[in-house]
Amino acid sequence: MLNYCKNHLPRTHLVLAAGLSLCLIFLSMLPSDDASAIRLTENLPLPALEPIDEIPEELLKLEQHITSENGLSVKTAVVKPGDNLSKVFARVGLSDRDMFELIHANKAAKGLAQLYPGNQFEFSVNSDGKLVSLVHRENELLSQSFKRVEDGFEHQRMEKKPEVHLAVRSGSIRTSLFEAAKDAYMDESLIMELATIFGWDIDFAMDIRENDSFSLIFEEKFLEGKKIGNGAILAAEFTNRKKAYTAVRYVDSKGNAQYYAPNGDTMRKEFLRTPLEFAYISSHFNLRRKHPILNRIRAHKGTDYAAARGTPIKAAGDGKVIYASVKGGYGKTIIIQHGQKYRTLYAHLNGYRKGIRVGKRVKQGQTIGYVGSTGLATGPHLHYEFHVNGVVRNPLTVKLPKAKAIPKTEKDRFLVQTQPLLTQLAQMTKQTKVAATDTPASAGSM
Repeated sequence: MLNYCKNHLPRTHLVLAAGLSLCLIFLSMLPSDDASAIRLTENLPLPALEPIDEIPEELLKLEQHITSENGLSVKTAVVKPGDNLSKVFARVGLSDRDMFELIHANKAAKGLAQLYPGNQFEFSVNSDGKLVSLVHRENELLSQSFKRVEDGFEHQRMEKKPEVHLAVRSGSIRTSLFEAAKDAYMDESLIMELATIFGWDIDFAMDIRENDSFSLIFEEKFLEGKKIGNGAILAAEFTNRKKAYTAVRYVDSKGNAQYYAPNGDTMRKEFLRTPLEFAYISSHFNLRRKHPILNRIRAHKGTDYAAARGTPIKAAGDGKVIYASVKGGYGKTIIIQHGQKYRTLYAHLNGYRKGIRVGKRVKQGQTIGYVGSTGLATGPHLHYEFHVNGVVRNPLTVKLPKAKAIPKTEKDRFLVQTQPLLTQLAQMTKQTKVAATDTPASAGSM
């Protein structure tokens, strides 16, 4: 039985550094024709429990000083962008000496140095100004406490278990995927996850069209009756250019989760179609292109993705870094060898991720560098090349090899676990298409 939560307003915490990138995301997801979205649900999602860089005003107001009945002064602080542990201690009247006493008294306290904006601290201080206890709330589910005892500080880690309910979202695209998702009350993290699942088959920068549609079943997390975030997408279908792609999440007997097609073929391929989450294609693969700087015909043996400077670049597949340095007009470049047959190149980087060097092995989806404009580049973008047996190929059209399907030993277990979700998903998808036909310019609810 699906459970629904209504009449909750979303609290969106946007990462400051993502501001520029979001502009590009909206541009990249515009279809070729006009429209509005049709939604079949009214669940209002709240953000997942990731760290945030922008602190809401109501959260900052939590900073206060309260004197409790037992004579202890309880002082609270919310971590702000740019804060470190020393600043947080100072803000409640404690010194670096107090901080170091705690850190050296308990190994777990050293982890307090890893602060994220939005984290909350609660200090209990006695009349002598001595720290008696500290509570660190990482999010609404995870917290830890340090209580002064005779020989130092006693550490305790606490985790609340949320209630998990199933929820659904469905929509038909009229203007853009983001508008359709917004009308279906989907937050950014849910959109990103949906795009990641189908990212091997659909180019979300170029392929989205009017009348494309989506349906998904996913987990919502509640704590004391209040929604605190989303869990995993359990099943989803995306219809792109009249072709339907279906994915279902399966957790195997070893506890590994992955998305598969209904027949057990993996959705994952050996390579990502694009090495950026979302970006605008500024220049396609073209062996007769006129170079914008050199002003002469020069083969463009890759695809250029315009994105904000500093946007993370992902490794397209598992492999080994064989080049990480400046390469002529390419500027700062990374080349990854994937087995004997495949090689990928990433150029015009602003910089490399820490630890990326020749000989380093990387995993698919791992950040390897950041978008820049080094070398012969007119502006920040990623130049991406895909080589097969030493021959450069168009990364948008080359046939990508698939990863392994469900093992035969897991097939029966897979069918038992996934068939109920796929049946429910099929019913939702049918309703979405009926709604799109009957009410082309208005929203309905399920």
